[in-house]
Amino acid sequence: MKKSLLLFLMLAVLTSVYAGKKPLIEHPDEIKAAAIAELDTAMMAPEGVLYLFAQKQLIKGTFVMDITVYEKGKVATVFVQSNEGGSLASQAKLKDFIKDYEFNFKTPKGKKYKLTYQFQFN
Repeated sequence: MKKSLLLFLMLAVLTSVYAGKKPLIEHPDEIKAAAIAELDTAMMAPEGVLYLFAQKQLIKGTFVMDITVYEKGKVATVFVQSNEGGSLASQAKLKDFIKDYEFNFKTPKGKKYKLTYQFQFN
């Protein structure tokens, strides 16, 4: 059931991206699932934007971050929970990149949604 929901959310996000509009996702669990799925895709080699960013910036290590998403898929806050094997400079670059990231979906106005994500770069 979770896989089919995740597949449906990704399909909805991708369809709306090509249509030019971001879909509105209202349920907190769906927002978290969509954000995690989008980050997973962004981390994939060879064309994921996070993968390419990490390759260019020579980022290595595992970073666990709390990310708060709000209106129009923007990132409100990024808090680093842990950093294993990564430099502070890499942590700061990644945090800044995530802070400027914009998800391909919208959330209800005036509400914020928090998720935790583990970024692993080898």
